[in-house]
Amino acid sequence: MEHIELFFKSIFIDNMVFATFLGMCSYLAVSKKVATAVGLGAAVIFVLAVTVPLNWLLDQYLLQPGALGWLGEEYKEFDLSFLSFIMFIATIATMVQLVEIIVEKFSPSLYNSLGIFLPLIAVNCAILGGSLFMQSREIPSLGLALTYGVGSGIGWFLAILAIAAIREKIRYSSVPPALRGLGITFIITGLMAIGFMSFGGMLTGGDEEAAPAKEVETTSEAVQKKEEKKELAKNTKTIY
Repeated sequence: MEHIELFFKSIFIDNMVFATFLGMCSYLAVSKKVATAVGLGAAVIFVLAVTVPLNWLLDQYLLQPGALGWLGEEYKEFDLSFLSFIMFIATIATMVQLVEIIVEKFSPSLYNSLGIFLPLIAVNCAILGGSLFMQSREIPSLGLALTYGVGSGIGWFLAILAIAAIREKIRYSSVPPALRGLGITFIITGLMAIGFMSFGGMLTGGDEEAAPAKEVETTSEAVQKKEEKKELAKNTKTIY
């Protein structure tokens, strides 16, 4: 249940594009065609699915204060957390280089259409943000880190796929001249972000259902106390 909740939350509620607006440069530049957007989105899913669990391992067994305790008691005092950015980016750059080699080998046309934005995944803030969010939210296990990486990648993929499909259609629409290009794209992105905000209550229904029961219980206790006070006042009046 925890994996399912984290998976859907990372896709819809904490979407990298619509909730935190990370990775916007690639989102805007490579979303003119659906085919190109699908290629880059798949690459982002792969990179996030690999780098987030790898960076979780680095964080747990190397970077956190006292994480080097597995080497011996004398190493528990070491704190390498200042190396987090360097280690995370090194892992991401390695995986991006692997993706670049694979895409160039098996799909040269996609490689040429993505252009400079494929190697720029290494400095895509959505990729680094996935690892940093994993670290700041203290995800407890490797399996949950993998779920979070895959979910975040799918969320970014859905965002760029949706805007690419819309941008292909609005070419044939009568958009006002002042809003053509990035103007209408930003407006559509904002509207989609508002739409994704509606998923915010998707995983909180249980908490909202529990609240009225507690309120009823509190009200009944208050009524009971009020009756007890009345009875006590009546008995006191009778005595006097």
